[in-house]
This record gives sequence, C-alpha cells and structure tokens, in this order.
Amino acid sequence: MTNLQICLDIATEAALAAGAVLQDYLGKLEDTIIEKGRPGDLVTVADKASEVVVLDILRRHFPHHAILSEESGALGNQEDEYLWAIDPLDGTTNYAHQYPFFAVSIGLLINGVPEVGVIYDPFHNELFRAAKSLGATRNRRQIKVSSTSELNKSLLVTGFAYDRRETSDNNYAEFCHLTHLTQGVRRSGSASLDLAHVACGRLDGYWERGLSPWDIAAGIILLQEAGGKVTAYDGTPIVIESGRILATNGIIHDSLSRELKQTPPLK
Repeated sequence: MTNLQICLDIATEAALAAGAVLQDYLGKLEDTIIEKGRPGDLVTVADKASEVVVLDILRRHFPHHAILSEESGALGNQEDEYLWAIDPLDGTTNYAHQYPFFAVSIGLLINGVPEVGVIYDPFHNELFRAAKSLGATRNRRQIKVSSTSELNKSLLVTGFAYDRRETSDNNYAEFCHLTHLTQGVRRSGSASLDLAHVACGRLDGYWERGLSPWDIAAGIILLQEAGGKVTAYDGTPIVIESGRILATNGIIHDSLSRELKQTPPLK
C-alpha cells in the first residue's frame, strides 16, 4: 500500500512547482486565452503548462497510478485503486482577468475515496494540505472549521456551472434564497479554494452543482480532516461523479441541507 505521507509530500511538490508556473504566466497571456465550448469556460497556455509540471512529477513517482486531469482527461486505467484528480488551474476565468483567486488542486482517490489533498494558492502563497488521519494544515499549521452554529449567522460560498445559461437547474434560486437567510453568500470562481476556506474557518458552508472530480477531490479530504462534513445536497453520502456537493463546518449542515431542499423557484 502506498504511504499517504509520501503521496502528500509528492503532491505538495507538484502543486508548488505548478504554482510557480502560474505565477510566471500571470498577466502575460496576451492572445492565448481560448473558450473550450461554453461561454466563460476558458483554457490558457498557463493551464496546460501547469498540468505538464504536475503530470511529470506524479508520473515520475507513481508511474502506475491512474490520472484524471481537467485538460488531458482520463489517463491510465480509471478503475485502478489509485486515481489522481488534478485541476492544474482552478479558477481559469479569474486568472485570465488577473483576478487573484485561483489555485492548483491535486487530490488522490483510493478506491474512489479522497484520501490525500493539496490545494495551493500561489498568489497569496497559501498551501493547504491534508491526508486521511493526518490532519489538515494551512502553511504547515493545523486548521479547523468554524464554530458558527446558526445559519443566520453564517457566511456561505457557492458557484455557478458553465451550463447555467442553458438550464433552469442553475443555482440562481438557491443563491437568492440563502442570501436572505445568512450574513451573505460569496461567489469566488474556484471550488477548491471555496472548500479550503471552509476548512480553515473563513467560511461556514459551501454548495455547488456542475462540478468535476478534479474540482473537489482535494478539498473534500481537506475539509473532513479539518472537522467538517461533506455530503450530497440531501445529506446522503456524496457521489463525486454527480457534480453536486454540500460542505460545511458540520454544525449548520442539516440546516443548510434543509434549505436547499426547500428553496422556492424564482418568480
């Protein structure tokens, strides 16, 4: 069995190296920004250069592990016991506009369960790390979720999927509903950092739809090791492939789940 501490250290090496690449490209993209399909779904040379660095390091140390990466897709046997879920630039739209909220996200799923996660915010030089039973840290210091106990005193975060223009299941109603019930709902544009910020207590809860495994694999184990709770919207065990996640400090989890289920449609 692969040692989780070794996996964590290698993932950290990859995230830091990729973060340096992103810093080098920041503000220098010129005409290299491309829409992948839907409006706002962007990719840049920085995404690809960051991914090359991550893949090189992971393959060198774990040549037999499978990989699922946003830009290259599925590499290797996706049914393998070990699967790395990688987003080399989470928050590409932010990055393309030089809005300082983006990250490298690297998670390791073992038999489908996230057990190692590293999220690196190179602009603010914040490194979030976690592995099962090894705790969660920010810049090598232990972190934990908030103690906020009431939804009306909470600060939440969410996001909107790229297909929001094409479907009524677009999170707009939930956003409006919960904005009225809490102290605010933020929208950052980076799922991995949203989870990291719930894990370190800056935010109390997060929900979103339309996500991919590489968006949330690292953040799930980070939040769990920081004492938080991660489920589907209705409180049942999360299915990563569903693209839906509810993540909180654990205390407001049931309240937030209930409100998501009871959200009235927009008029």
